[in-house]
Amino acid sequence: MPNPLRSALAIASLSLLSTALQAQTVVNPTNEHPNPYETINNFFELPDGRTWGATSTVDIDPDGTSIWVAERCGANSCAGSDVDTVMKYDKDGNLITSFGAGLFIFPHGIHVDPQGNVWIADGRAANATELAANPDAAGKGHTVYKFSPTGEVLMRFGTPGVAGNGQGGDLLNEPNDVITAPNGDIYIAEGHSGQGANADWDTVARIIKYDSNGVFLESWGNIGTAPGEFRTPHALAFDSRGRLFVADRGNVRIQIFEQDGTFITEWKQFGRLSGIFIDKNDILYAADSESSAVSNPGWRRGIRVGSAITGHVISFIPDPDLNPGGTSAAEGVAADAEGNIYGAEVGPRQLVKYVRRPQ
Repeated sequence: MPNPLRSALAIASLSLLSTALQAQTVVNPTNEHPNPYETINNFFELPDGRTWGATSTVDIDPDGTSIWVAERCGANSCAGSDVDTVMKYDKDGNLITSFGAGLFIFPHGIHVDPQGNVWIADGRAANATELAANPDAAGKGHTVYKFSPTGEVLMRFGTPGVAGNGQGGDLLNEPNDVITAPNGDIYIAEGHSGQGANADWDTVARIIKYDSNGVFLESWGNIGTAPGEFRTPHALAFDSRGRLFVADRGNVRIQIFEQDGTFITEWKQFGRLSGIFIDKNDILYAADSESSAVSNPGWRRGIRVGSAITGHVISFIPDPDLNPGGTSAAEGVAADAEGNIYGAEVGPRQLVKYVRRPQ
């Protein structure tokens, strides 16, 4: 049985730690950088009269121009839906292929590896309301799937519908994102509840590492604010040197690690990140979908573009809503070989393209 006093003390301690950390590492908001991008809405159309659901997932195919996305079945959950969740578009916005119907509850993170395989993190199981309305939603979620480019299931991590306790590698708990290293090792970021008001010391918050065959190697991290600790490790990216970048959303920072989990440094100048993408030229794209007067005072939401080498912010695409509520604008982000940016939006529920304005 959980100890209510222990949980209350833990929550209070986490709050105090977070406040203390922010006070020690104040960074001026990076809201005033130029925006050289033009926004293109309604570039991608769904088939058969479907409407966009929430999406936090977008990545680029190895061809450098095709775009992969997974959306939550016209809503914010796929419970009870039988539509294809994972879709590939060409550079002109035409749908090429789709798959994944009936496998997911809450597609949350995506990664397309150099061989074109598509990895999807299913961030939670169906809740009680969803199960009451759709009993078939049981036995899904808390998983990561690896698909071939044509949708064949090649590998699965976690047991569908069963939440882990943050130990070992057999079970997952709210996986947020997945990525493969240059040598094929697999990294999964798990624990979406770390930024929540009810988080306590039992809340899962870690990075899990497997070899290319899916054999568990190690994990690191727990709930907290110190280096190597997390409050919702929301997204993952590698730079050209093979360093692992973690969007530690609840702690309003990027943490950078060696591939064995050795902490290198942290950056706060990219805001309260939900999504992170680093291209082959080490340009870093950071989607801040949650900064607010409460969660990150003084900072605006939007996409910040900068250097994964120096950490400098170069440009900023602001959220068009000056007073957003909940999650707004891009939560997932990616950029193609031509430098076009794609923002996957949970709140407005769309996939937006950003192109550079003519000079």
